[in-house]
Amino acid sequence: MPLREILRSNDLVLLSYAQHLLAEAGVECTVFDANVSAVEGSIGAFPRRLMVREADEAAARATLSELRQHLSE
Repeated sequence: MPLREILRSNDLVLLSYAQHLLAEAGVECTVFDANVSAVEGSIGAFPRRLMVREADEAAARATLSELRQHLSE
């Protein structure tokens, strides 16, 4: 099952909130690179990636669209 990246960030609060929004919408997600960030001392050199199944990508993007608009302001 292919996965798609829908968010990349060093902001743990943002990632947590995005995960919460997706869970409420019934979209399963996984955070990639969390261990890499911990190993490098959490200096923010490696952002974490929020991944969803390819089949859920459209629903995930729609769920996070308002959040993305807020971030781009």
